[in-house]
Amino acid sequence: MDKWAELRTAYQVARLGTVSAAAEMLGFHRATVNRHIDVLEAELGARIFIRHARGYALTELGEDVLRVAQKTEELTDDLAGRVKGAKTQIEGEIKLTILAPFAGLLMSAIADFRAQNPNCGVQIDASEDLARLEYGEAHIALRAGSKPDHPDYVVSSFGRVGFNLYAHDTYISRFGLPKNASDLDGHQFVVPHAQAGRLPFWPWIEDHVRPDMIALSSRHIGVNLAAITAGIGMGFTGDHEAQASDGFHRVLPPNKAWTVPLWLATHVDLHRTEKVQAMLGFIKLGREED
Repeated sequence: MDKWAELRTAYQVARLGTVSAAAEMLGFHRATVNRHIDVLEAELGARIFIRHARGYALTELGEDVLRVAQKTEELTDDLAGRVKGAKTQIEGEIKLTILAPFAGLLMSAIADFRAQNPNCGVQIDASEDLARLEYGEAHIALRAGSKPDHPDYVVSSFGRVGFNLYAHDTYISRFGLPKNASDLDGHQFVVPHAQAGRLPFWPWIEDHVRPDMIALSSRHIGVNLAAITAGIGMGFTGDHEAQASDGFHRVLPPNKAWTVPLWLATHVDLHRTEKVQAMLGFIKLGREED
């Protein structure tokens, strides 16, 4: 298929959601955008968009087309930047997917990346859903647990991160600090949602925290951290988060079972692009300095 102009047009319609927005971005008339979509659909022999009152939605085939178009545009833009040679700043957008408890580990690297590349925006998806790099849903993923084994992923170790039970000064002033795991009567806890059973410290919670000891429970890591900080209860949080804030005191001895390996993953098609390599460089440099 030699419909690269039409493919690029379809990609912008999918990305922006309307013909008008795509036409403005591309500098085309609306009729040209519509004609490009019609030509591309005729070439493929199937619909790539479902037209509705609010704009355009992708069909299943359209999702595949979008994936190809996105990678093509990214690689073309990267090549153009390398050909120019004198270009010192990266432009556009880079998408990262991170589990919320580990987002803080990348903020320093992101700040350094932005300082050098202010024209490249950073988008972060901190949901528990694993973004599919092969579908262009993210450029870089920071994943926890077992090493990603997708054949098209380039994976490197990010090290291990530990968790522990922490109490804040605000809690200690009200309830004191338990001496050990046998001295928990009268103490209150902030715990993750029950569906967080895959967390490495969850078995300890089940063994030591009775329902009447739970002061607050939330599936959102930020809510739990705010509750621990407010002294509502003791709770598990990452060692890196506790060390970055004032007033947190570790309650229990370090436990190797409460550490998890972290992995950086990229898709092989985009791994060598300039912006991915630049961001990975800042991330790895920041990790070495920790």
